[in-house]
Amino acid sequence: MTNTTQESLFSPEAVYISDATTQEALFKEVATNLLAQDFVKPDFLKNLSERERNYPTGVDMSVVSADYPNIAIPHTEGEFVNVRKIVPIKLLKPVDFGNMIDPEQKFSVSFLFMILNNDPEGQANVLAQIMDFLTTTNHNQLLTFFKSSDTNAIYQFLYNN
Repeated sequence: MTNTTQESLFSPEAVYISDATTQEALFKEVATNLLAQDFVKPDFLKNLSERERNYPTGVDMSVVSADYPNIAIPHTEGEFVNVRKIVPIKLLKPVDFGNMIDPEQKFSVSFLFMILNNDPEGQANVLAQIMDFLTTTNHNQLLTFFKSSDTNAIYQFLYNN
């Protein structure tokens, strides 16, 4: 049985809506859940947080559309994860992240695409797929997606697009 890219990259049980107010609380909440599902290894949280401090992953979406919320694409090395997935996380309250392009700059982020990738060669590829999705998806559909507060709707949209 072969998996389509969508099936391998997205899981209904790995879509989150969080009311965390800090990066630390957010990462802890999601990492604890991912660990319980055996998607990540015990050192995942520590390495994810460390990597985010050293190499921020916030993306200023205003360059794509002023209507889109800023996003972040946190990830860590493949040795700390067991699967290849993109974990969408909708934030009910914006959380500050450093800018990927200009690490000194911080801005509020409202949506995350956390990359879990146990294939070190594939990290840039997954990042490129996310950016492609964000720049080519219909503007109004993407706005609706970003506003969604239903994990199943978020999963279905990503699965279908």
